[in-house]
Amino acid sequence: MELIPGLPDHVGLECLIRVPHNDFSSAASVCRSWKSELEHLSFRKHRKSAGLSRRIVIMVQSQVDSNRNHGLRKYSAAPVYRLTVYDPEIRKWSVMPPIPGFSDGLPLFCQIAPVGFNLVVMGGLNPDNWEASNFVFVYNFVSATWRRGPDMPGCTRSFFGCASDNDRRVFVAGGHDNEKNALRSGMMYDVAENNWTSLPDMSDERDECKGAFHRGKFYVIGGYNTLMQGQFGKSAEAFDPSTWQWEPTKDDFLGTDTCPRTCVDGGNGVMYMYQDGAVVALDHSSRARIPLPSDMDSVPCIIEWGGQLLAVGSVGFGGGHGVYVLDLERSTWKKVEVPEEYSGHVQSGCCLEV
Repeated sequence: MELIPGLPDHVGLECLIRVPHNDFSSAASVCRSWKSELEHLSFRKHRKSAGLSRRIVIMVQSQVDSNRNHGLRKYSAAPVYRLTVYDPEIRKWSVMPPIPGFSDGLPLFCQIAPVGFNLVVMGGLNPDNWEASNFVFVYNFVSATWRRGPDMPGCTRSFFGCASDNDRRVFVAGGHDNEKNALRSGMMYDVAENNWTSLPDMSDERDECKGAFHRGKFYVIGGYNTLMQGQFGKSAEAFDPSTWQWEPTKDDFLGTDTCPRTCVDGGNGVMYMYQDGAVVALDHSSRARIPLPSDMDSVPCIIEWGGQLLAVGSVGFGGGHGVYVLDLERSTWKKVEVPEEYSGHVQSGCCLEV
């Protein structure tokens, strides 16, 4: 059956790859052949090679109570987090459908990772009793639906490092178990195969570490061992999927003992992080330190977006969280207009190419 009656299939495909990403689910429901084509791995590659893909930013963000008291924004005692989407190209903000069973908010400190046309959400703490979970959910942007993935195997872990290769695999390592013991174990989730594979253990325990996929390897950055509770280290380890081995990096990878949560690959072969009022390049290049805009106080989250960095942080006293985009080539900042309802605290975020 032809994709579009009367047209060769290659012409029909050229039409399909031009469908806007937010209309994928409608297009997939037209007929079986369109659904099969949109879900095929080659569709994303064809769309990307034609320069028609779009990068959207997804954030784990708290809801905001717009009521004000003496000029200060009100937040509930227990913040309710949701998944918000920002499309920088059309400057549109939106909210993703809630995960089944979590209509009252996401688990606290859950991790998110982009994989093809999918968003993987895993782990986190129940906001009612603070119990950790190993759950995995996957949102597919073609079908616009959630599905339950297999739970992370092994002990229940929290505050682990997590990153994806943006293609089909999510890597997890470190964190701590229910007894607060720091972990050195790791694993890989293949979204297409829907299964988990264990990784070799890291050389060090790493609680509250940060995961990043950098130069083809899974980096687990910073953290601390069980005996050094809360005292962050400077080192990192890198897992090479091609050799299935961990490689040590220099002991002062971070340059200073600090929480690594803002570490991110800049899309230009350099890793960056927020440190003492500036965005810092971890390769110590000539552009190693770029001060924050004058009205931005702190940055709890940095997200790579097409060779640029989105810094999400507090802007002005009582002003909620704002967004600035850093042009890495020019070392210049540009402010993003953020609607009031999307000015809540951001725990984490990622960029997904659709």
